[in-house]
Amino acid sequence: MKPVIVWLRQDLRLADHRPLTAAAESGAPVVPCYVLDEASSRSGATGNWGLGGASKWWLHESLAALIRDVDAIGSRLVLRRGASVDVLRALAKETGAGEVVTTAAYEPWATALETRVHDALKADGVTLRRLAGATLKRPDALRTKAGQPFKVYTPFWRALIASEPPPTPLPAPKALKPPAACPKSDDLASWALLPTKPDWSGGMAAAWTPGEAGASARLDAFLGSALADYDEQRNRPDLPGTSRLSPHIHHGEISVATCWHHARAAADRFASKGVKADKGLETFLKELVWRDFAVHLLVHWPTLPDAPFKPEFAAFPWRENAAGLRAWQHGQTGYPIVDAGMRELWHTGWMHNRVRMITASFLVKDLLLPWQVGEAWFWDMLVDADLASNAASWQWVAGCGADAAPYFRIFNPVSQGQKFDPDGAYVRFWVPELAKLPTAHIHEPWTAPPMVLAAAGVTLGKSYPKPIVDHKVARNDALAAFKTISRGAAAAE
Repeated sequence: MKPVIVWLRQDLRLADHRPLTAAAESGAPVVPCYVLDEASSRSGATGNWGLGGASKWWLHESLAALIRDVDAIGSRLVLRRGASVDVLRALAKETGAGEVVTTAAYEPWATALETRVHDALKADGVTLRRLAGATLKRPDALRTKAGQPFKVYTPFWRALIASEPPPTPLPAPKALKPPAACPKSDDLASWALLPTKPDWSGGMAAAWTPGEAGASARLDAFLGSALADYDEQRNRPDLPGTSRLSPHIHHGEISVATCWHHARAAADRFASKGVKADKGLETFLKELVWRDFAVHLLVHWPTLPDAPFKPEFAAFPWRENAAGLRAWQHGQTGYPIVDAGMRELWHTGWMHNRVRMITASFLVKDLLLPWQVGEAWFWDMLVDADLASNAASWQWVAGCGADAAPYFRIFNPVSQGQKFDPDGAYVRFWVPELAKLPTAHIHEPWTAPPMVLAAAGVTLGKSYPKPIVDHKVARNDALAAFKTISRGAAAAE
């Protein structure tokens, strides 16, 4: 039988991997291959979205783990760098493969690339087969009653939950039949994916265990300790109440269907012990479905990462403020909850979801900086940088996206900190220069009396910055800016 090439992309795992399982069950020799192709696979009409620094670090670590996992079942992961079309054609010719099978991806560049690969391989007599598996449902599987794509999340959730459940996860192949001669592979280190500044990646290495085993362990830990209270504790950055599965899901180290089914099974186990986990389960499943919703939006509106979903926001009077952007990026805004989040992002490549909303709101509504610059910073810094989720979430906060929060919903960074970090534990950890401040002042240190600041070792403007904007003034400016485009939209009607 002719060998089958399994073209791996954002599906760096063995379990619940439909292309890998199909290839293994065919009885043919299997050639697992990963192609590093930033040039042709991540650019196009919607901009250049090459891998960010944090994503490169994760990719290196994830591939290193996958190399070991593939080796353990008797095969070898082939690494090649270059244009995917050229690499796959050459590899098919080299191995005599008759088929390339892959998990369908849904970014604009990915679907365009699949078409080019399909056409090029077809000319060589090789078949490209694309299988589902990156989402709970195919992005075109759900439609409104009018047959249109969904623009609002809640009806999308209801439609998905009412449909057939995701397929039961497949076990990992116990063995892969290697080809007669194993193709040459690049050395992973030669790709230079790791940051050149060890102090930057050190925090990520301490915080994460990339790879399928790390993903499975993270899921088990979350389901065992946090699922039952997830609906209440997921908004608390000072508590370990979130799943922290997003980077594992994005890189495909665990399938979203596996998360779905294991969460349901865990809730059933809680119920058998008299512990209610219904709300926690539903909230977690809604988070998984939000990811599907973001992909759904991206597929039907491929300019989502670059242009406002609501066209009137193209005329929004954004400002230019290089100093403000720099202060925001480096956690030096003078608002402790914002600075804590931005520092967590810098050190770990991740940020708590509630704090993502707070920091994003501060950028676009307190500083009046365009959401695209925040989206770009998150893209570079996040280990879970996902085009669909990143774009949809930034547009939601900015008020210009599908199902967006109203623009006049402006998060108050002080009250948000007081509500979701009530004892200041999160701020004290990530902003240690404020650690000795009393809780009454931890989220607004500028209100502390001079003696209190001195006792805590805080000198505003020196050891910790004064607020770079007055939130009350900034809020009024943001509302005034919004009125300019709302009047323009009304005039155009």
